[in-house]
Amino acid sequence: MAELKLRGINKSFGSVKVIHDIDLDVADGEFVVFVGPSGCGKSTLLRTISGLEEPSSGQVFIGGEDVTEYDPSERGVAMVFQSYALYPHMTVAENMGFGLRMGGAPREQVAQRVADAARILELEDLLDRKPRQLSGGQRQRVAIGRAIVRQPRAFLFDEPLSNLDAELRVQMRIEIANLHQQLGATMVYVTHDQVEAMTLADRIVVLRAGRIEQQGSPIELYDNPDNIFVAGFIGSPRMNFLEGAIRAIDGNTLSVSLAAFDGPDLAVRRRGTGGAIGDTINVGIRPEHFTETEAANASLTATAQVIEQLGGVSYVYAIGRDGQSKVTIQQKGHSRARNGAPIHVGIEEGAALAFDAAGLRL
Repeated sequence: MAELKLRGINKSFGSVKVIHDIDLDVADGEFVVFVGPSGCGKSTLLRTISGLEEPSSGQVFIGGEDVTEYDPSERGVAMVFQSYALYPHMTVAENMGFGLRMGGAPREQVAQRVADAARILELEDLLDRKPRQLSGGQRQRVAIGRAIVRQPRAFLFDEPLSNLDAELRVQMRIEIANLHQQLGATMVYVTHDQVEAMTLADRIVVLRAGRIEQQGSPIELYDNPDNIFVAGFIGSPRMNFLEGAIRAIDGNTLSVSLAAFDGPDLAVRRRGTGGAIGDTINVGIRPEHFTETEAANASLTATAQVIEQLGGVSYVYAIGRDGQSKVTIQQKGHSRARNGAPIHVGIEEGAALAFDAAGLRL
């Protein structure tokens, strides 16, 4: 296995620049996930690592070696795509060993590596089947097995679960996480699904418009986002952003009145010295940080519109007194809220985050 380093990576297609001066280190054995909305450049960056795209400028290092000018086959990486790309006329074993056979590997070596990969992926009983006899999840495991048999220095995954249904995606997330633990391999994974990112990553790299917005562990990004984009992208349901005005400042605590919701001023801690009395800001509150009013440090009142009763948890979608400002409230168990009726909720102490007019964390 090997570490990956990107230095000053830029990529343009004609006059359109899609990657902007990316510097990134991926440690040996680390699982890093690129996440962001469609068009943010995450797949282009992954393809640049693999050699399928040539950077307009910058360098790619794998295992301390500058591979920027190397062909994909010379970089020692294996890529798993969204499409399984299996040969329909070949068996599972033949599909998994095809790359090694084309490379001239001895028959015994091919058979041994295929058997080892099949054991890791629990495909031993399926080696003689054709792809048409497999489920979607089994086909994706074969595609991963085809990468494993190459014993690459790093694995690259380009949205490999996008073609699977919801239940299979959950199963495959667990299998990929287990695979990383077994192999201890360096893995870079691209997805637009932040749940996949939170589940799999040692470190998440959030991209927007070809730039790194923030990187860190899943919990670090969840609890301490640097800006409103990261705060809204990480977490499901997404964070609520409520417009407010700073009424008073006491050290690192802002007293904020919410424009569209009834309730007392909200105490919001800031990380630095930003913000001034009278400034309009956005207060970020995650749906699970609302509580029973009596047990809370602060509270607000809204009007319930839609209630999702999901058994162990409920989501109340409510609006403020202006009829436009929206808030999502998570409640344990069965919600007692009623459509069109007021709902009074508290807010956990220290849970609210403040963002300035430019979207940066205060």
